[in-house]
Amino acid sequence: MTSDSEKPLAGRIALVTGATRGIGEAIALGLAQAGAHVIALGRTQGALEALDDAIFAATGEHATLVPLDLREADGLDQLGAALFERFGKLDIVVGAAGVLGALTPVGHLDPKGWDMIMATNLTANWRLIRAMDPLLRRAEAGRAVFLTSSVAKTHRAFWGGYAASKAGLEAIVACYDDEMENTTVRAVCVDPGAMRTKMRSGAFPGEDPQTVPAPDTIVPLIVDLVRPDRAPPKGVVKFKERGQESASIG
Repeated sequence: MTSDSEKPLAGRIALVTGATRGIGEAIALGLAQAGAHVIALGRTQGALEALDDAIFAATGEHATLVPLDLREADGLDQLGAALFERFGKLDIVVGAAGVLGALTPVGHLDPKGWDMIMATNLTANWRLIRAMDPLLRRAEAGRAVFLTSSVAKTHRAFWGGYAASKAGLEAIVACYDDEMENTTVRAVCVDPGAMRTKMRSGAFPGEDPQTVPAPDTIVPLIVDLVRPDRAPPKGVVKFKERGQESASIG
């Protein structure tokens, strides 16, 4: 028999965006292994099915697959209604979807590129919060986690679009968390730091990927942050500061 410490998320329902690759994929699999039923959201049906195969191989359970482009205006609202009908609540939301966009001087940013970055990294996450808030409130201890980046504060040259989108994300998540003070819902941003992802290789093509952590190394931290018996800290949680501590828990 599996103990609660091995399955700390047993019975929990978790929605993960950007679940078909990189950090989002690792988190989706990790939450399933921790006992949660995963609702995996991604743009590609084939990649979602591959994730489902991995989850089934690891847990003997299937995920709920949602092929959806987060930039579709009403897609998340419709999903929220569908999840309410099926599950009646949502315990965990992880916003892992994101795009880097062009690394270029601010004055050279293409308007369409800017709109794409903001639509994916900021607006879609606002709509995600808006659509899933009623479901999170119905949970015993709703938890919402969003991935950010250090460039939201370091303001690195040529990263203007991405940095602005992540700064905005941090602001809206912090405001939402403060609004939830008198509820059992908590929201937090996590800065993964350097991770071995396709986005990272696009930003740093000359970097040896073996010199940075694999995406699955962040999973224990995420599981720790979304547990119903522990409230996440305020502010941005940095993997470099909390990762090893979480990996040793339980």
